[in-house]
Amino acid sequence: MEVEDESSNSILDLTSYQLHDLEGIEFPSSLIELDLTANRLSTLDSRIGLLSQLKKLSLRQNLFDDDGIQLISQWTQLSGIQELVIRDNKLMKIPDVSIFKSLLVFDVSFNEISSLNGVSKVSSTLKELYVSKNNVTKIDELDHLHQLLILELGSNRLRIMEKIETLTNLQELWLGRNRIRTVNLCGLKCIRKISLQSNRLTSMTGFQDCVALEELYLSHNGISKMEGLSTLVNLRVLDVSSNKLTGVEGIENLTRLEDLWLNDNQIESLDGFDLAVAGSKDKLTTIYLEHNPCVEYCFWQVKSSNYKDTLRQFFPNIEQIDSDIFS
Repeated sequence: MEVEDESSNSILDLTSYQLHDLEGIEFPSSLIELDLTANRLSTLDSRIGLLSQLKKLSLRQNLFDDDGIQLISQWTQLSGIQELVIRDNKLMKIPDVSIFKSLLVFDVSFNEISSLNGVSKVSSTLKELYVSKNNVTKIDELDHLHQLLILELGSNRLRIMEKIETLTNLQELWLGRNRIRTVNLCGLKCIRKISLQSNRLTSMTGFQDCVALEELYLSHNGISKMEGLSTLVNLRVLDVSSNKLTGVEGIENLTRLEDLWLNDNQIESLDGFDLAVAGSKDKLTTIYLEHNPCVEYCFWQVKSSNYKDTLRQFFPNIEQIDSDIFS
C-alpha cells in the first residue's frame, strides 16, 4: 500500500484510512511522527517498536483494548517517545508506559478507565496528562509529576479534589462534569486556568491562594453568592453562568477582567452593578447577562434592551453584550 509521507520520511499520517491492520504499510526507520488516528486497529504492529527515532505516536480512535495495547510496554527502542495518544479506544486501565523515559504528553481520554492506578509508573518528565471522559472516581498516583502543567480529568466520577498539592507547577486544571462539592486547591499558586463547570459546588471559596489565575469556569453549579475572588487580581475570564446568584459582588479588585459571564442566574436588579465592576471598567470587552430577572424586567416592561445601552456607556471598550456583537 502506498501512502504519501511528509518531511523526508519523518512523518507518516494514516488518519482515517479505516485500516484493520498495517500489513503492506512501510515504516521508514527515520520516522519521528506516526499518526494512526481513526482506523479499525485492535492489535499493535510489532514493527512500530523498532522505530527508534519516533517521538510522537497517535493511536487515537481505534479498537484497542487492554490486551491489544499490552505490547507497547516492551518497546524498549521507543524509550525516547515524547507524545503518546491512546484516546478514544476501549481501555479499562492505564497501560504500562514506564518504558518511555522522556514522555511529555500522555492522553487516554474517552476510554473506560475506572482508576488512575498505573499513573505512578508514568515518567516524571510528563507535562500534560489527559484522562477525561472515563470512569475515574479518585485522584491519586500524581505525587511524582512535579513538572505537570496540564491535568485534564473532566467527565469522570470524581467527588473530591485531593492529592494535587505536589503539582506546584500546574497551570491548567480541568475538572468539569464531575460530582465535586468543595474546592480544595492546596495553594497552587502557579495555576492559570481552572474549570469546575457542571459539578455540585455551592460556594466559590477555595480559590483565594491561586493568585496567578487568569481564567475561572464555574458554570452549571449551585453557587448563590460571589465570594473569595478579591485576591485574583490577574483574572481575565470569569464564567459563573447558570448558577443561583442573586447579585454581583466581590469583584471590585479584578482590574484585568475582560470576559464576565453572568447569564442564567437569579440576579434581580442592576442597582450597584456599576460599582461592583468598576475595577474592570476599561478592560471589560464581553459580558453576558441574559436570562436573569433584571434583564427580563427591562425587556418586557420597557419593550427594549436599554440595559445594553447603559452597559455600553459604562464600558467604553465593550465588544459584546449577550449575543450582540459591536464593531
